[in-house]
Amino acid sequence: MSGDRNRQRRPVVLLRPVPGTSAIHEMWAGTKLLVVAGIGILLTFYPGWIPIALVGLLVVVTARTAHVPRGALPSIPRFLWALLFLGGFTAALAGGTPELEIGSVTLGFGGLLNFLRITVLSIVLLGLGALVSWTTNVAEIAPAVAKLGRPLRAFRLPVDDWAVALALALRAFPMLIDEFRVLYAARRLRPPLDVPGSRFRRWGIEIVDLLSAAVTVALRRADEMGDAITARGGTGQLSALPSRPGRRDVAAFAVIALLCAVSLYVEILTPLATSRT
Repeated sequence: MSGDRNRQRRPVVLLRPVPGTSAIHEMWAGTKLLVVAGIGILLTFYPGWIPIALVGLLVVVTARTAHVPRGALPSIPRFLWALLFLGGFTAALAGGTPELEIGSVTLGFGGLLNFLRITVLSIVLLGLGALVSWTTNVAEIAPAVAKLGRPLRAFRLPVDDWAVALALALRAFPMLIDEFRVLYAARRLRPPLDVPGSRFRRWGIEIVDLLSAAVTVALRRADEMGDAITARGGTGQLSALPSRPGRRDVAAFAVIALLCAVSLYVEILTPLATSRT
């Protein structure tokens, strides 16, 4: 029994900061959002191995600084490993440079390397987003978004309404996940339906029942959240909290600027110098 419990798959834990405090936890939420946006733009236009490695190193160092435990990492299901193996195998069939010649046989690893680069890039970006989730309180997101979007108010855009909608969505997402897990566990405890017809018909009836229960739970949660927000002064309080950067944020921007500068130098200036020589 103990071995089965140890092999239980750890669920994905997002939008909930890990306990404790650190310099990463105390950073302004707007800084974290700008850093993620800047790194995303960098890796979109220059997805080379050096920028990916630098961002991966940044993710690892930040996770160690924020004291993120290993238990926060979700378990990878077996079917995902199978999909990765299948994708790598099919990508390897494309060939391409670099090539390895073994007698009269030429093996190209270009497709496999591209697949590995895209896979590592996806893992790095997911880790970057997860770090923001593990080190940021949901209540800090809306004020940060409202402050970052202040220049857009000159165009009469409803920045505060967008910030409130984002805050409500982030608050409701973990609650709905927990409710859906309870519904799924309750469904597994129910005996199988004794309905005449094919198996697909029974599955259709079960899906309709689950969706109906999920909609009911979501409406109940929305009603409770609306009453709580009204009792605390309305939705305007969600984006009216004080929010501003500090000294730690200046240091973070300096590190990100250095990372971007090194990445751009490697991706742009180094190939130009090599082509001239």
